[in-house]
Amino acid sequence: MPVGSKKGSVIFSGFRALGLYSNHLSHVVRYHKKHREFYIVTAVGNCFHTYNVKKLGIVAVSNALPEDISYLAADRMLVYVAIGKKVSAFARNKEVVHMYTGHGADVHLLLPFGDHIISVDRGNAVIVWDVESEEEYLQITFDKVSFEVSAVMHPSTYLNKILFGSSQGGLQLWNVKSNKLLYTFTGWPSGVTVLQQTPAVDVVGVGLSSGQIIIHNIKFDESLMKFQQDWGPVTSLSFRTDGHPVMAAGSPVGHIGLWDLEEKKLVCQMRDAHNTAIAGLTFLHGEPLLITNGADNGIRVWIFDTAGGGGRLLRSRLGHSAPPTKVQHHGLNGHHILSAGQDGTLQSFSTVHERFNRSLGHGSINKKKSKKKSLRYDKLKLPAITTFASESARQSDWDSIVACHRGYLMTTTWNYQKGSMGAHKLEPEPLFISLKCVLSPQAVDITSCGNFVVVGLSSGHIDVYNMQSGMRRGQYGEDEAHRGAVRGVSVDGLNQLTVSAGADKLVHIWKFKSRKLVHSIDLGTTPVTTHLHRDSGMLAVALDDFTLNVLDMETKRIVRKFSGHRGQVNDMAFSPDGRWLITAAMDCTIRTWDLPSGCLVDCFLVDFAAVSLTMSPTGDFLASSHVDNLGIYLWSNNTLCGMVSLRPLPADYEPTVIMLPGTCPDEEGEGDADLNTEMIEYESPEQLDEQLVTLSMLADSRWKNLLHLDIIKKRNKPKEPPKVPKAAPFFMPTIPGLIPQFAPSEDSNQGEQVREVYTSTMNNPSSSLFPPDDGPVGMLKEMGPSGIDAELRGLAPDMGGDVSVLQGFLKMVASMLDSKRDFDLAQAYLALFLKLHLRLISQEPGLMEEASKVSEKLEDTWTSMQTLFNQSLCLLSYTKSALL
Repeated sequence: MPVGSKKGSVIFSGFRALGLYSNHLSHVVRYHKKHREFYIVTAVGNCFHTYNVKKLGIVAVSNALPEDISYLAADRMLVYVAIGKKVSAFARNKEVVHMYTGHGADVHLLLPFGDHIISVDRGNAVIVWDVESEEEYLQITFDKVSFEVSAVMHPSTYLNKILFGSSQGGLQLWNVKSNKLLYTFTGWPSGVTVLQQTPAVDVVGVGLSSGQIIIHNIKFDESLMKFQQDWGPVTSLSFRTDGHPVMAAGSPVGHIGLWDLEEKKLVCQMRDAHNTAIAGLTFLHGEPLLITNGADNGIRVWIFDTAGGGGRLLRSRLGHSAPPTKVQHHGLNGHHILSAGQDGTLQSFSTVHERFNRSLGHGSINKKKSKKKSLRYDKLKLPAITTFASESARQSDWDSIVACHRGYLMTTTWNYQKGSMGAHKLEPEPLFISLKCVLSPQAVDITSCGNFVVVGLSSGHIDVYNMQSGMRRGQYGEDEAHRGAVRGVSVDGLNQLTVSAGADKLVHIWKFKSRKLVHSIDLGTTPVTTHLHRDSGMLAVALDDFTLNVLDMETKRIVRKFSGHRGQVNDMAFSPDGRWLITAAMDCTIRTWDLPSGCLVDCFLVDFAAVSLTMSPTGDFLASSHVDNLGIYLWSNNTLCGMVSLRPLPADYEPTVIMLPGTCPDEEGEGDADLNTEMIEYESPEQLDEQLVTLSMLADSRWKNLLHLDIIKKRNKPKEPPKVPKAAPFFMPTIPGLIPQFAPSEDSNQGEQVREVYTSTMNNPSSSLFPPDDGPVGMLKEMGPSGIDAELRGLAPDMGGDVSVLQGFLKMVASMLDSKRDFDLAQAYLALFLKLHLRLISQEPGLMEEASKVSEKLEDTWTSMQTLFNQSLCLLSYTKSALL
């Protein structure tokens, strides 16, 4: 199969997504009677996740759907999702078992109702479906001008009754079995956004778009109490059922209001529970726990066990509320990935388990003031992080992360151990105070020892700071390092050299300690970003003409140039061994370049352009972040799991699109694996070439200890004599026929067969060039060390052999040396033969003549092998020491 017809990626396959927990849809709480445990179901794009409330550990991830989920609902057995004009029912939180089609517009409301499911679409059509048969049971159409359905619920104890709320503010109670309108409630001037059953029968909670909350008795059509929140429309309602008459209401700004229904007043405000609108909130039945989720990609569990009626955060799962811009592995084990997002937060995600995730928080100008309660200092928050560097060498002693912020003068430090912002803000020289309006850090790096920080500024200056004290220790260049903004700065693994690239199209190499310029390289084009692989000393430079240059720090020369991207290169990553350079660009491709061969060996497309890449230090995963995506996506390295044949891709290679991990069906991945396995099928011949020496592939125990067999037998000699068996076998082996005859032992005839072959070999010299698996060689291969020793001893005249048989054995060894096959066996058999029969050989002229021929052939073979060894060693030593 030609390489150009391959689909997908040969090296990488999608594994999973990190940091995705929730979106703008309300969650669903389910109770498992057998497990006696509550579960949370949240929608994430075109699939949904199931978590247990006890630890917020992920339990299941559903199969992907062709479109994003627009609504989520669940009953005791199934989970229902609305996708476009269809409704799907999932069993076991994973697979689709029912599909309901028939709506003329997109479905936006769902309500499980016993053996039925009720769906409402944007065209104001309500359809009642039979769950098992997937047939339409009833359809109700409302006039969109007078009653546009915006909420639906089933009042407790009301048999076959459904309550509908409208965006005009009115309510209607319907009997879905008889298809009759039972009662029309006048309602309120504002539209109904939420309908929620209270713990009391006949009483429901109604949330309006004006922020008003009505506790209404639908039996008597009477409003019992009214509340007003000032944060906008009511997004969700829930009532405590553990003995406290408290109602919780969500708002579009992320605040939660707690209302006492007995005293009819506001008890507490939980401000900034989420950074975005409260998508859903639910009190667990009979427990003082409140579960909330929002569009900020977070799930939180609050417990009410303190005085004052407020809740405190018990546990949470938080991701980025805005797409991440920079990801990087932290530590040497590859278990943690640092991520900086457009939301201004710095977070750490674990590839092992979500309980190891941690948030380092949002940067603040004044850390002490921002800690004050009941205050929200928007002006004190730092802008989003544009780039950062981390080093785990001294993270237990002081700060280990340095970050640059968009449009902010100072560089901030962060402490990974404490999980918070660090103690220092690295400020440039006071001489540049007048340049604050345009001055900002553009590139940063930490030395491998964790003691120093190098910061490149937009003014072209490069400053050095001490990580422990935060003090400035100097700068590179007398005035400025570059005549334009610094695009990249890195320090080698031994703190000997510092390399920087600037907008002036130059790459400067400096002495790290003396900060003197050593060498300069003109790129000819403005660089965009750089990335250094410290172990190999290779610096990758991405240019604004979409090409890549690879610079060798030792020779200070550009050793590789790559072209092929059709958009700006966003980020680069090296494999741990430095053989691959992986690049991501705005053309939505992720390409893998092989540095030794200088070829493109892998390329694939993604739906959203990757903005950042990082390769695990162990080489098992590639992590990527993408435009308009909140998650971090892991790609597994197929070369660690099996043989992958890498071939250069042609210049006209057209990559195919691969869906992001966590969104693609398993069948596609299996198909790619089948294509890759076809490419690497290869059957090796028994001997690659007649001029090459080939070994036997037998275990070492079959031939390595032939010379020491007597020592081994003496060491393994039994301490007690063997015991006589109690009884002989009842049935003796016989030869089939009319006259019964006992069958002779096979071992007694084997030695005679070997000796006959030796004799025939001597009598017919042309037959000495026999195949290695036939004749005496094949017989000896099947024997163990003791059997080989006994056979070679039996070749002597005093053991039943003959001089001609000994001469035939020497001719057999000469034939093995001529064919250059089973070279190790020929050496072992010859050594044992000489040990046993050396005195007899010296007394017989015929044997001496044959032995001298074998000696000449053996010397010629060893001479040629020694020449090959010397050539290979010379080539290896040259590649290690010679300059490229």
